Amino acid sequence: MERIGLIAGGGEIPVIFAREARKKGVKVVGFAIKGLASARLEGACSKVHWLGTNQIMKGLLLLVVERIRRIVMLGKIDKSIIYDTIKKGEGELIRFKETPDKRDYSILDRVTEELAKKGVKVIDSLEYLSGLLPSKGILTKRRLSPKEKEDVSFGFKIAKEIARLDIGQTILAKDRSVVAVEAVEGTDYTIKRAAKLGIKEFTVVKVSRPKQDMRWDVPVVGPETVKTIIDNGGKVLALEEKRMFLVDKEACVRLADKNDISIVVV
Repeated sequence: MERIGLIAGGGEIPVIFAREARKKGVKVVGFAIKGLASARLEGACSKVHWLGTNQIMKGLLLLVVERIRRIVMLGKIDKSIIYDTIKKGEGELIRFKETPDKRDYSILDRVTEELAKKGVKVIDSLEYLSGLLPSKGILTKRRLSPKEKEDVSFGFKIAKEIARLDIGQTILAKDRSVVAVEAVEGTDYTIKRAAKLGIKEFTVVKVSRPKQDMRWDVPVVGPETVKTIIDNGGKVLALEEKRMFLVDKEACVRLADKNDISIVVV
């Protein structure tokens, strides 16, 4: 039986991957990050090892013990945890001080190098999760107004530029003006930050990096983000076609339709 390792951060994507891979006869061994990964991994994976962010060497040793040669990395890892661990100088994570900077790709590059030294190849997860990539079109009953269409087009170009610069992958727009830009805090907190300014009926545009490495950090949107938009007065969610995961599409659309907001894939 084929064996695949799964480095699991937060969110539902690692659980979905494990379930889909097992359906195809793959044995999934999880390396779950304590405090982030879902407890549901225990039922989804064939086996799970729980690791702290300061247990890199233990994780590498377990890869050898489990005879893992291919691995996927999925799930959100809050950068504040990484920064806090580096600041305290705890465990082996101190080695990330040697990266040229602390951008996502710099850190993930370093992780991939460490895995390669142990003969482990990082692969992308699309073979098992391609069904989560949304196709172009309007997913909801509510259509976009002419002004909202302009904001989507305007916001897409801006979002692609900040993604190219590795600042973030989401912007909020209204009346062809940038309301908020995502950085380390993530999409949901960016939306909440914009709402504190008192701006309502904004458009949220989320994209991938121009040269997105699909082995790492594929953008993810799910019901929680849709709910955050609703709770904070947003009106439109625009996603890039075939370049991110839309988790539980039916629930997202149902929630959007119930609250009269639009979800569009562009």
